[in-house]
Amino acid sequence: MRTLALRLIALGVFVAILWAVQTVNWLTGYGLNRAFGLIPRHAAGLDGIVGMPFLHASFAHLTSNTPPLLVMGALLAATATRALIAVNAIILGAGGLLVWIFGSTAIHIGASGLVFGWFGFLVARGFVDRSPVTLGAALTVGLLYGAMIWGVLPGREGVSWEAHLFGALAGAAAAFLLRTHVHTPRLRNVDRR
Repeated sequence: MRTLALRLIALGVFVAILWAVQTVNWLTGYGLNRAFGLIPRHAAGLDGIVGMPFLHASFAHLTSNTPPLLVMGALLAATATRALIAVNAIILGAGGLLVWIFGSTAIHIGASGLVFGWFGFLVARGFVDRSPVTLGAALTVGLLYGAMIWGVLPGREGVSWEAHLFGALAGAAAAFLLRTHVHTPRLRNVDRR
């Protein structure tokens, strides 16, 4: 229980950092977006793979990302026992790199790639692990945020559908690559053959 509490505190700190960065970004005329956003196929834009989730176009942009970050982040903290760092590394690294390689010419910013990555991981993990805990998390995420899957399609100007698509694919890949079972009961005094 203590580990879960620490993870939830870390999630809260992460979201607070996003809001602090947004405030600084706003005060500086959104100069951080140009300096640290992901710019596809430009060496100077590679740092955006890490910087992109911390940057937003407006307070409304960050406001729309905050609830799914908190809900899916809490589910991830409760179910991804030993894999939290690896899951996030795959989502940010692989998803960001794919945006850098294939993304449209623009500055890509926002935590929605991470949100879609967590969505992809939680849903795919339910089917991979098939434990009641991960199936419950997959069902919860599907019911609450299933309609957001349409965000992986191009169409809305100013929205990085590429970050959504590649984040979701990276999250699903992480579920298949990191097969650690959640809450597997320890069997005692059982003859194993």
